[in-house]
Amino acid sequence: MRLPYDGTKLDAILDRAGVDLVLATSKENIQYLTGGYRFIFFSHKDAIGLNRYLPALGIPRGRPEKAFYVGNPMEIWQQDGEPLWVPEVNNASWSGLTTAAEAAAFIRQRGLSRGTIALEHAFFPADAFAVFRQALPEAKLLEATPLLEELRAVKRPDELALLREASDGVVESMRAVMQGTPPGTTGREICERLRQEETRRGLNFEYLLVAIGPSFIRAPSEAKWERGRILSLDSGGNKHGYIGDLARMAVMGKATPLMRDLLAEVDAVQMAARKAVRAGAPGGGVFEAALAEQARCPHAKEMVFLAHGMGLVQHEAPHLTGTGFVPYPGTHERRPLEAGMVLSIETEAKNPEVGYIKLEDTIVATRDGWEALGDAARDWTEVDG
Repeated sequence: MRLPYDGTKLDAILDRAGVDLVLATSKENIQYLTGGYRFIFFSHKDAIGLNRYLPALGIPRGRPEKAFYVGNPMEIWQQDGEPLWVPEVNNASWSGLTTAAEAAAFIRQRGLSRGTIALEHAFFPADAFAVFRQALPEAKLLEATPLLEELRAVKRPDELALLREASDGVVESMRAVMQGTPPGTTGREICERLRQEETRRGLNFEYLLVAIGPSFIRAPSEAKWERGRILSLDSGGNKHGYIGDLARMAVMGKATPLMRDLLAEVDAVQMAARKAVRAGAPGGGVFEAALAEQARCPHAKEMVFLAHGMGLVQHEAPHLTGTGFVPYPGTHERRPLEAGMVLSIETEAKNPEVGYIKLEDTIVATRDGWEALGDAARDWTEVDG
């Protein structure tokens, strides 16, 4: 059976964890395990009626021919054009309750009513979990999220191509907005302009964090971009679910010497972090290199550095630290990076005179070092105002 993911790797991950069957219920992991399938009707929302859409894909360890999928009746239309590789499909669920009951029935049919089942607990609602637990009272339930993250941590060439397209599209959209925005445009208007630019380039716009100096507020607001003020754009746009997440800077007019110094310091930290990225190097070395460079910067006390994994999920594996502002264990802090792992590297500076300055870059670990995606417009974009 030809699988869209590395079946041998998944079996090894499940075997080490003592798992008999993994049950994926997040749209991201179902997309990954099916080779790109995501039901269009619920692509951007989950709620319907008094409950919610909850798909489920179950894969027994070592037996993909016994995999099953539980979905919604309307999915039949999409699956006629996008057939799933999964041998058994039950599109009968209008709620998480039904999904849980049908998934439990499939598991019993496979003789695993007393087996060890890995669930995505953060993506398994309380009402559905109660039904599932009652249906399989003797099953041992474990957390599936870190196991599936491990499976996705090294990106395939087709995934890297989507990340590259998303990253290029986000940066191109930012440049278009920066260069085409007249003085007096508000943060809210800039956000809408960027949404349109990313959509025009075939991306799904997710968000824009926009700061207009000297304020540190990063939510779209009525603040106006005027001559002499800086503009920070930090946006996420995805291509078929793969996220381009980058930050770039502009100024209405000419950058002052202080502005140039601050962005140069931010860039120095970013470049130091890049130099620590290569297959075989410990993940935590990225932080060590970046923080050492930050300590040498004149404005070090105004700066914050962070690096995290990027792909279908923001802050996915590899997890390089356990002390970042998004809390999770630093599972890859001492482990070596692998070719194909993707990192988002970001450094910010908050200067009371200038405002919020940030660069965020997407870096791929390679055998010989690193490759940057969407690596344009990293200096000040100066706009005539």
